[in-house]
Amino acid sequence: MNEARPIRAKSGTNHEGTSAHNRRVMIDALRVNGALSRADLARASKLTKQTVSNIIDELERDGLVTAQEVVRKGRGQPSTPYRLVPEGAFAIGLQIDRHVTRAIAVDLVGNILTRAEANLPPDGPSSGVTVILDLVGTVRRELGALVVQSERRLVGLGAAMPGPFGVATAGDDPWMMAAWQQFPLLETLAAGTGLNVGLQNDAAACATAERMVGAAHGLDHAVCLYLGYGIGAGLILGGELYSGANGNAGEIGMALLSASGHPTPLEHRASLASLYQHLTIDPADPSLYAKVNDLASRNDPRILSWIEEAVTDLRWSLHLLETIFDPQTVILCGGAPEALARRLVEAMEPLLPSIADRPNRSIPRFQLGMTDPWAVALGAAADPISRAFDPRFAAILKDSL
Repeated sequence: MNEARPIRAKSGTNHEGTSAHNRRVMIDALRVNGALSRADLARASKLTKQTVSNIIDELERDGLVTAQEVVRKGRGQPSTPYRLVPEGAFAIGLQIDRHVTRAIAVDLVGNILTRAEANLPPDGPSSGVTVILDLVGTVRRELGALVVQSERRLVGLGAAMPGPFGVATAGDDPWMMAAWQQFPLLETLAAGTGLNVGLQNDAAACATAERMVGAAHGLDHAVCLYLGYGIGAGLILGGELYSGANGNAGEIGMALLSASGHPTPLEHRASLASLYQHLTIDPADPSLYAKVNDLASRNDPRILSWIEEAVTDLRWSLHLLETIFDPQTVILCGGAPEALARRLVEAMEPLLPSIADRPNRSIPRFQLGMTDPWAVALGAAADPISRAFDPRFAAILKDSL
């Protein structure tokens, strides 16, 4: 007899009134594992075969799953695998950064369909919001031209920008976007697009992208160390993105570390903004990514000296993240040029001893994830899909009260 295929899936529930959760469990299992039969899904989710069959029939009618060719193995009963339909849903993601904004459209499984970017004016949201709404409109029209009736399956708009949210901001702090923090962004985007809009910080968005199509795909416990203009941590805990009480979980860039006896925020020493200051490069330069990538590829001494200083704090940050969250892995991701990110990962060795230093590890303690300026926009687009289709155990707990 063939061994049963190991399948990763959340547990469903056979209690009355939880069909929405069970639908999400089926979609999540197909997203993580690829095509599965009804028997596979029942075994993995601990739902009855009849419940699974009812849900699959419903998802098939809704255009979210489709049957593949029947599989016949040995003397057993033939089975029909089901897979997600990429065109079953679409979402738009928006990144708002200090000097640039990016918009991207994806399908249900994270395929990028179209994208566009624009420079943001220096006067903040007063004129920048018009640029942003025009950019979202452009991507939305391009999506409509590519996919007939995409509007009917557009589940929302996800926005991402640097945090923290809802805290006092100093107008002259280059790491903070004070004017944008004080602007009614969600209300303006919802009114301007007619879509459901969600907001998360850029580190959380990057973690969402890694979970959907990157190094955190299929992992239940991972920390994504986001290296951008600032620095943060996206937290995937128990298979869900953890945002904290105010959406500010993982804002480690604000953690005070001792530098020459003076407590200094981590991002003042180990972020791309600190690198730009070190290199005296204009962060608004449109060729910035290529320039830094070239310098890192050539082992420019200025890059190496910055790395030497930055990894001192990054090693301690990694140690603390492992100690507090006990993740399966920590993933370096974000908009850092690939050559720079690889140099950083190499320079982090040897890692500091921690509870993650286990002899039976199958996943590296620290690894490289996405190094792509579009990663935050991709994660922002993945967020509405996650909100629409991923299991939410907090909702189940509330329903049971």
